Parts: sequence; C-alpha cells; structure tokens
Amino acid sequence: MKRLMRVFLAIIIVSAALLFAVNRLNSSQGYTSGNVLTVYNWGDYIDADLIDRFEKETGIKVIYETFDSNESMMTKIQQGGTAYDIAVPSEYMIDKMKEEKLLLPVDHSKLPNLKYIDSRFMDLPFDPDNQYSIPYFWGTVGIVYNPKKLGGKEITSWNDLWDEDLKNEILLTDSAREVIGMGLNSLHYSLNDVNRDHLQEAKQKLDALTPNVKAIVGDENRMLLENGEASIGLVWSGTANEIMWENEDLEYVVPEEGSNLWFDNMVIPKTAKNIDAAHEFMNFMLDPEVAAQNTEYVSYSTPNKEALKYMPEEIVNDTRFYPPPEMTERLEVYENLGQKNLAYYNELFLEFKMHSK
Repeated sequence: MKRLMRVFLAIIIVSAALLFAVNRLNSSQGYTSGNVLTVYNWGDYIDADLIDRFEKETGIKVIYETFDSNESMMTKIQQGGTAYDIAVPSEYMIDKMKEEKLLLPVDHSKLPNLKYIDSRFMDLPFDPDNQYSIPYFWGTVGIVYNPKKLGGKEITSWNDLWDEDLKNEILLTDSAREVIGMGLNSLHYSLNDVNRDHLQEAKQKLDALTPNVKAIVGDENRMLLENGEASIGLVWSGTANEIMWENEDLEYVVPEEGSNLWFDNMVIPKTAKNIDAAHEFMNFMLDPEVAAQNTEYVSYSTPNKEALKYMPEEIVNDTRFYPPPEMTERLEVYENLGQKNLAYYNELFLEFKMHSK
C-alpha cells in the first residue's frame, strides 16, 4: 500500500511539474489565462494558417482540440473537465445542448461581420434568432460514385444502391443518423421519423443491402474511394468534394428521394472562461476573406455570401455543392429526436453493423 501511495504521489508531482512548465512557457510568450482561447472542433475543419493569423493579430493563444462525433463532443462538455470557449456542433446537437443548458448566449453586438451571413442560414428552427449559435459550414449527405468502374451506370436514387450488380462495392459512413436515414429516405419516410414500424422497415431494407456493403468506415472512406478500392460511398458533401479533387473520375449526387441538409455552427459552451475572446474568434472567422480561405481549405460550403466573391467561380457555381433553393427545399435538417429515440436509432444501427459482418 505504501508503495502504491508513493507511485500515486509521484504521478501527482510529475503532473504538477508539467502543468507548471506549460504555464511558464505560455507566460514567457505573453500568454496568460486571460488571453488563451480553447477551441473544440471537428478534425481537419479549419485552415491552421488562420489560427496562426488570429494569434498574431490578437495576441490570443489558441488551444485547438478535435472530436469525431457530436455525441463525444457533448459528453466531454457535459463532464466539464476542459473549459472550452468555442465548439462547433451540428444543428440537432445545438438543440439538445440548449435543452440541457450547456450553451451561453451569443452577443450579436460583438459580431459586426455577422451581416455577411446569407439570411437563408440564419434564424433556423434549431436556434431561432441565432441566440446561441453562429453559422460555420453547411452541406448535404449524398452518394459519391465512379461511373467508369460501374460501366457507365448513373446513380440518381438511394434505391439504386440495392442493385445486385453492386455487390461489395459500397462504403457506408459509420454514423447511425446517416445510415438509418438512408434507409428511411429510400422508403420515402422522413429522416426524423420515430415511428417504430417505419424504423423496423428501414432496418430490414438495410439488411438486404449488406451483400453490396464492402465496409462501414470512418475517415478512411476518403482514401478508399480516391484509390478506387470501392466504387460507391455514402458521404458528406465536403468529403465528396475532397475525394473528387483527388480522383476526377468520381461524381457526387444528392438522391432524388431527398437527403440531409446539415449545418455546423460555432457556439460558446457554458464551460467558457474567455467569452470576449470567443466572440473575437467568431467575428474573425466571419470575415469574408478569412471565410473564403477557410472554405477553400476545408471544401465544405460556406454560409458567408460575401466570401463567395473571393472564391473561384468553378467552386461557387458548382450546384453539387452549392445547390439551388429548389433542391434544398426537398432536403431535411436533422431534428433532436430525444434520448430515447436516438438510442433506438443507435440500437438498430448496431444490429445492422453486426448483420453486415
């Protein structure tokens, strides 16, 4: 027991020493707790050069951490171990975080660049009047595919994926809302359907897709599709854009039955310690030239209408990634389904994954 206590004490001393060293280093560089900003974002979802520029222009040190799902992000904020000043959740999670009082209101008077956001992306149902969130990126969920590898076959519908000729050709993203949503959409049901009979019907239809499913993967779908190791993938539009940049044989389509229209917004978690810096960072990212640079790096669609003027015409005129209103009108935004219904979605998705092995 004494030896265990000595080991425990040694760990505490080493941890304290490391923390002291980090604080001393930050202080020697002019950074104190008052001018440090902690940002929590999706992986590879910002141009690192812009973080450097923000630090140089403001004197604020940015600590940047990443997450791989809305759920893991929310769990960490709920735990409160790290005082995040900025986070970038998706629309349904913003609604849920509001319910659980995990967000601080945004002061629009400190965001003069907010005027550059297209009104189509403001005042949406998940956050009326944008009281708690500011638009960052938006996009769609769809299908990327290689017509050459498919013998010239064109894909326009979710139901095209059930073609027997596509055996072992499809990569699905490892996400319950997207995969279960694909099943629901293929049956012309809503992406936010919580009817158990409809969900079971979607699950049974997805089970019939398993011969065509090569794998259910995360970020590695990008490399596999780029290299031609699979012909079809269920992806987010920005991922499709990046893949198509590397492999010009690929196409992207939003299926005719409909799909998801998603939004990622910047928020200030209740854990925030530097609220002024959070607003300064938001306003910086809303600057049109900054937003344009960030958009070209990330490849997702910007809600900043003024930023489009600083971007190449071939990007802003590409209707696959900047669809016209008549297309976006038939798309759905994910709603907060509530803990019980979301758990059921996850249960069905897990069963489907087990069936696909």
